[in-house]
Amino acid sequence: MSVNAILIAAGVVAAVGIFVGLFLGIAGMKFAVEVDEREEQVLAALPGNNCGGCGYPGCSGLAAAIAKGEAPVSGCPVGGAPVAAKIGKIMGVEAGDSVRKVAFVACKGDCDKAGSDYVYSGAQDCRMLSFVPSGGPKSCAWGCLGYGTCVKVCPFDAIHVENGIAVVDPEACKACGKCVEACPKHLISLIPADAKHVVGCSSKDKGPVTMKACTVGCIGCGICAKNCPAGAVTVEEFHAVIDQEKCTGCGICAEKCPKKCIQ
Repeated sequence: MSVNAILIAAGVVAAVGIFVGLFLGIAGMKFAVEVDEREEQVLAALPGNNCGGCGYPGCSGLAAAIAKGEAPVSGCPVGGAPVAAKIGKIMGVEAGDSVRKVAFVACKGDCDKAGSDYVYSGAQDCRMLSFVPSGGPKSCAWGCLGYGTCVKVCPFDAIHVENGIAVVDPEACKACGKCVEACPKHLISLIPADAKHVVGCSSKDKGPVTMKACTVGCIGCGICAKNCPAGAVTVEEFHAVIDQEKCTGCGICAEKCPKKCIQ
């Protein structure tokens, strides 16, 4: 191959490279997307867990929504009030008071208190038990199955199975909501961290049915509701419900409950 051929080939390659570089540079300027500086600042203030508990696809999605005014500055459940205050300063608005929440498992029927109808030895995943008889081996069709699907999805190691039921560590919980979505029995909900009393049962069966299945199940007797001086307790579908806004924390409902399912 002659020297001229080599020089020509090198020149062509260089020319193509320059052309492509200029083309990409011009295209980049023409189609550049302007990024709100506040969005980047908000993203930097977020904890970066990308848990999705805010309802957006990760922290970047929430940051974009806050910058556009589509989400509140307190939209991050993991960051809580401190992060909300930082973002509020960035956005020039008041963060407002935010109530810290934690996950709560409405079931106290562990292996010592709830009965079993049969021995299950299949997949250790609560979601798979919808395919087995009665939705699982527990005598209570409403109770925690205890196979840890919620444990597997928790990014903060805040929930563990203890003696057959899921138990939340309120100090470690960031209220991301992943366990709430994962529970096929819908036993887990987010409640105020300072809730005084809660009902540790989700059964909506009539009293006699519940008593056969679990020794600490709510039987819907209404004693708690009749004795609550604040009118914070009601019975709906054979199940006691506590209105946290009305509850004063006097503890009479827990004291009077014959099944001790209020904790």
